[in-house]
Formats: sequence, structure tokens, C-alpha cells
Amino acid sequence: MSTSYMNYTNANVQYFSDVNKNRLNTRDSKNFINRLGRDVLNTLGNVSLLDIYLSEDRVVEPHYHQNAAELVYCISGAAVVSLINPFNNKVINIPIHPGQVANIPQGWWHWEVAAENNTHLLAIFDAPYPEYIFGSDILTKTPIEVLAHTYCLDAEKLKETLAPLKNETVVIGPTNECTSKKSKKKSKQARFTYPSIPSYHQPMQVPHWYPYYY
Repeated sequence: MSTSYMNYTNANVQYFSDVNKNRLNTRDSKNFINRLGRDVLNTLGNVSLLDIYLSEDRVVEPHYHQNAAELVYCISGAAVVSLINPFNNKVINIPIHPGQVANIPQGWWHWEVAAENNTHLLAIFDAPYPEYIFGSDILTKTPIEVLAHTYCLDAEKLKETLAPLKNETVVIGPTNECTSKKSKKKSKQARFTYPSIPSYHQPMQVPHWYPYYY
């Protein structure tokens, strides 16, 4: 569909873009996110996308998009897309394999965890510039005193707990520093165990496994 704001006779009209050249975030060479928006490809309408690459156990951190719904398509590997239904506060875990999608309504709190190495996801939004509010920003930008007072927490312990975030937006977690520490401490530091995720040719069963976030 043509866009009303675009003069298609203009010499600056764009019909092609290389998503690989537009990086949103990099954790390392195997965990990164590329993006495409109207600022990059000016003939786009109300649509944009994120091209997501993850290793096993890597997480696109909990976040929400206040201005856009999101459709997550699995290209390769496997992932679990999790969201909180704000109407009943229940967590929904949706495992996806290549060719399968998970839909996240606008404004819903959600996250994605890779269940395999070389997981490749495509996130499609119904807005030219999806807005993001990340969990790490909520934790680090909200004053410690406010969190401690509101939830009856020990301010000093809370400050110590949040210190490893270094007041930064994580986007793809865990951080490399955290991953290195876990590899040294091995199984005692395990936060969760993956369920047996059904293959794409089997009936979909949504596991309720995330003690980490319940």
C-alpha cells in the first residue's frame, strides 16, 4: 500500500535496505539485533521489524512496546515467547519453532528466551518506530529509595543486588559477565530448566515452567 506522506516522484525514494547494516544492539558475535524502520527505508508504512539472533539461554529481556503490537516469527532454532496477560495477570509461555509465530498485543509485558543455539527470530511491529520500555531501565532508573519504600525492601541489599546492571539497558541477557560467573559455578547457579519443547510437527502444548518469573 502506498503511503500518504511519500512523494514517489522524489529522487530520494527508497525501495531497498540491508537490515544487516542497521544494528540495534550487540551482546556478542552470536547475540545481536538488527532493525528496520521508516527512518532507514522511507517507503515503509506503519510497519517495522527487528532481526534477532540468539544463542541458547539468551534472553531478549522483559519489556513492552507502548505503541505497537508484535508478531514474533521463528526462522531457525527454537524459542519460548512469554507474556503476561494484563487482564488476569497470568504468564503465558509459547514455544515456537521454524515457521511458527507468537503474537504479543500492544503494551503487554513480554520476553523471549532462545531454547537452542543459532536461534533466529523476526519481530514485526505495526508501527514505523516501536517504542521500548525495558525491565533493566525500570529497575535501574527508578530510585532505590522508591523501590525500597514501596515494596518494603532493604535499600542497601537492593542497591547491592542491582549493582551488576551498572545502570545500563541490558536488551539481551544475561550479560557476558554473568554468563562467565555461571560457567564457573555450574549447576548450583541454574535459574531454570527448559521443558521438553514440542517439535514443530507435533500438537502445540504450552508449558508453564518459568519459576524464575512467577
